[in-house]
Amino acid sequence: MMHYGYIGLGNLGRNCAMCLLRAGFDVTVTDLNRDLAADLLAKGAKWADSAADLAGQVDHVITCLPSPAVSDKVLSQILPVMRQGASWIEMSTLGRDEVLEFAERASGQGVRMLELPVTGGVHLAARGEITMLPGGDADLVELHMPALQAMGDRVFHMGPLGSSSIIKVITNMLAFIHLKACAEALMLAKRGGLDLAQSWEAIRASSGNSFVHETEGALILNGSYDVGFNMDLALKDLGFALEFGREFGVPLELAGMTQQTYVAAKAAFGGQAQSPMIAKLLEDLLDTDLRAPGFPDRLT
Repeated sequence: MMHYGYIGLGNLGRNCAMCLLRAGFDVTVTDLNRDLAADLLAKGAKWADSAADLAGQVDHVITCLPSPAVSDKVLSQILPVMRQGASWIEMSTLGRDEVLEFAERASGQGVRMLELPVTGGVHLAARGEITMLPGGDADLVELHMPALQAMGDRVFHMGPLGSSSIIKVITNMLAFIHLKACAEALMLAKRGGLDLAQSWEAIRASSGNSFVHETEGALILNGSYDVGFNMDLALKDLGFALEFGREFGVPLELAGMTQQTYVAAKAAFGGQAQSPMIAKLLEDLLDTDLRAPGFPDRLT
């Protein structure tokens, strides 16, 4: 079994690293906050005091970081000490140009890059059932397929480096648009005098259903909104989508309107607020809550 280093133990990274441990991989982890590694260390993961320390110990490095700027910083720390022929597997959401630039830098140090965005939500990552979207050379995907299958139950090789950054942005763009539509639909049901729990069930069984309705819609009805994904991340991804729209000449009217909703929600609740709280904008505007009994505060 290969020895993987995992850098970045946020909501997604911590769960993916745990899946590797459960599958029997040797895993060394690090994060700016060591407390985030407590469960992993209890299950047998090793700790490294820094990204550079980790990169010098392992066969391959996986990163799951909050922004391209952080990925850039961490890459500068790990490349000088990574082994020749090692792989850098980048799970952060990046723009295509950043992926290609980072890959060129890594190649100059004898390191091959695999981009690995994922989609499906933190709750699926915890179960090892998230969808993985690798981009890069086919032989590299094949080399790491056991690890990919440990972290996710569906793997789609999207093509050469840069391809996965496009599909990841597309899937996130759709999720944010669906979330806005879900909030408006639930509010229409509430203001129309319908039972919200029954309405949620009816929508789930209808042609208007979506993955977002089934998951984040339930968190809205609970009132926790806690999907493990914040406003700043949503705005970053919508920005990527609109950039691709300009580059490829595709008008993205719904994405543009949804971005403005997230801008308003960030102004109201802050960048660290949970992304489903765009529904609370509508609740506050209309002084009407969207609570219903029997819905979870977290997805499992």
